[in-house]
Amino acid sequence: MKAFVLAAGAGTRLRPLTSDIPKPMVPVLGRPAIYHTLMNLKKNGFCDICVNLFYKPEVITEYFKDENIGVNLTFSPEKKLLGTAGAVKKNESFFDDTFCVMSGDGLSDADLRKILNFHKKNKALATIALKNIDERFEYGVTVTDKNGKVKSFIEKPYLKDVFESAVNTGMYFFEPEIFDYIPKNKFFDFGKDLFPLLLKNNKRVFGCVFDGYWTDIGNIYEYKKGVFDALSGKLKLYKSLGKYVSASAKIDKTAKILAPCFIDDGVKIGKNAVIKPYSVLSKNVSVKDNAEISKSIIWEDAVVGKNAKADNTVVGYKAQIPDDIILFDSILITETANKRVKRK
Repeated sequence: MKAFVLAAGAGTRLRPLTSDIPKPMVPVLGRPAIYHTLMNLKKNGFCDICVNLFYKPEVITEYFKDENIGVNLTFSPEKKLLGTAGAVKKNESFFDDTFCVMSGDGLSDADLRKILNFHKKNKALATIALKNIDERFEYGVTVTDKNGKVKSFIEKPYLKDVFESAVNTGMYFFEPEIFDYIPKNKFFDFGKDLFPLLLKNNKRVFGCVFDGYWTDIGNIYEYKKGVFDALSGKLKLYKSLGKYVSASAKIDKTAKILAPCFIDDGVKIGKNAVIKPYSVLSKNVSVKDNAEISKSIIWEDAVVGKNAKADNTVVGYKAQIPDDIILFDSILITETANKRVKRK
């Protein structure tokens, strides 16, 4: 089966984390977010995958150049953004049967086969994977009838107007006939352009509510939430977590490590350091003596100084927290990130 992964966005709402890397390359437990998307597609039987590129495309292509992930990857660079639907239209010849479209900057362990079966059973032209949420309404709400057929869309509604809670997750199934409704070489969006057009033409558009995990890492809150949910096991990724400590990590016997946490290859942890729950130490991070880390995500090659504390903080590639400094609810970026994501 074939799939298309949308990975062209600049990730402006995640800056400064995405100042030098595209949003799909933001690290989640030792791997870029898009890696987890590809692994879930592979697990569900999708082995031929096309990925569109626009913002800093070389960061993505360089990472996967020598990475054997067990799928056939094709890249589709865009000189100008074509929109979500326009990007797929550009690669119309790639598809010859029912196909899946996913966002490269979402995190999900959805059972895609169940959604595909729903799509086939209802003889849909398009099926939108929906997720019930009750926290916020920053996403468009999809209104369906009792059989799942889409009746209307409400884009980012006011709370007082909400009477449905099923949001569009950016995961879709389509039949090739869909290309008859997407103009060539024109910016065209699924949510704003294609789906309203299909409803206007009374086409079979369905919404399938799924039980698995999903979040969009479009802002710092969602990014941290996705990582912490992966640590707790709420989001099921490729590693069995809880307390993951690489065999190559060097940890002083006086240091204290509390689950859930993720400690990657080459990490060094000094005397009396404390790694509290929901902490992520990426490759080659150095934590000096008496430092304390809690609910923080530390990217590759960063240094946490002696007696320093990081709480609810993201520390970027090769950034350094000085000795005796306390960071709370912060983002620390000091190094060009795209030099780091190329590493395996």
